[in-house]
Amino acid sequence: MWNVIITGITSFLTDVSSEMFYPLISFYLLALGAGPAILGIVEGLAESIASLLKVYSGYVSDKIRKRKPITILGYSLSAIGKLFLYFANSWIGVFIGRISDRFGKGIRTAPRDALIAESVPENRGRAFGLHRTMDTLGAFLGVLLSILIIKSLNLPEASSNLSSYIPTFKTIILISLIPAILGVLVLFLVKETTPSRALNEKKRIKFQWKALDRKLKGFLIISLIFTLGNSSNQFLFLRSQNLGASLLDVLFLYLLYNLVYTIFSYPAGFLSDKIGRKRIIILGYIFYGLVYFGFGIASKFSQLWLLFTLYGLYTAFTEGVEKALISDLSPAHLRATVIGLHATLVGIGLFPASFIAGLLWSILGPQAPFIFGGIMGIGAAIGLMFIL
Repeated sequence: MWNVIITGITSFLTDVSSEMFYPLISFYLLALGAGPAILGIVEGLAESIASLLKVYSGYVSDKIRKRKPITILGYSLSAIGKLFLYFANSWIGVFIGRISDRFGKGIRTAPRDALIAESVPENRGRAFGLHRTMDTLGAFLGVLLSILIIKSLNLPEASSNLSSYIPTFKTIILISLIPAILGVLVLFLVKETTPSRALNEKKRIKFQWKALDRKLKGFLIISLIFTLGNSSNQFLFLRSQNLGASLLDVLFLYLLYNLVYTIFSYPAGFLSDKIGRKRIIILGYIFYGLVYFGFGIASKFSQLWLLFTLYGLYTAFTEGVEKALISDLSPAHLRATVIGLHATLVGIGLFPASFIAGLLWSILGPQAPFIFGGIMGIGAAIGLMFIL
């Protein structure tokens, strides 16, 4: 469990850093003069371009039999991305910062998750659940710190003049660099767990789609389809503002989401070890569909508290459990490659998802992207009932 704890601490610190500013990105872009369409392009391209690295970094990790150096490089790039955000004077600067951050995540995700899976051959649901709990606890603390910083400055809560918040945004970004750097340093304590050279020589690293488990291939395809309706969380924040939420209201809603996510991540992983991954993931997708339908038909701010609670349940029921499922179904010598392939497929879908959401919002109104997302979520849940 040493590696699970160390990677968990790193994720905790990194999420403190990331989530201090993540829920403010849409406001930052608005303050710099960008609208929903630009938000969709920035978030979609950043996620998709960076995600192309995920399968490649997993393949390289399997080939060189090392997880640690690639993981450290990934977390380092995410820290560097904060500097680009800090110096941004237009949406282009924000885009570069997000690309750097997502590149870092793209590089680190597969080798880190393979390292966790190899550290705990049994009860992987619990291991990934614990890791997600520590990760999300950091997100909770990061959002809380952001709220405290903004409150301490006694700024007006009205979001109509967001340009006045730009110095505050930059202060938060600068402070967020501290836990980001600490997270990278802690990761040097992790221990390598890759297969021995003899095993790798016996099983050459050769990826073939047709050789993968049938259930695994089906799950990967459904994940890609589901992602087409899973636009960036920034649209949830934008919708919240559309329903009357102030900047601080959005932060408190996101705080609630992370609290629910933190509380239920480990129990979801534990349950998946007991009753199977399939039921937990399907339940999570159903929650997602209901949440997005809810955001589509919501008419007042008070309804957002329930919606963000259910959204936390969706994430808790899917994030760690999906990784445990993929680790179970993938060949041992290609585990990081397959984990990376899943992340890449999801990332490829994120650009069209966010781009479509931005267009639907601009053309048909703020309800449209969420109705579309709800349909895709329920459809994916039904598909998994037959695939897994």
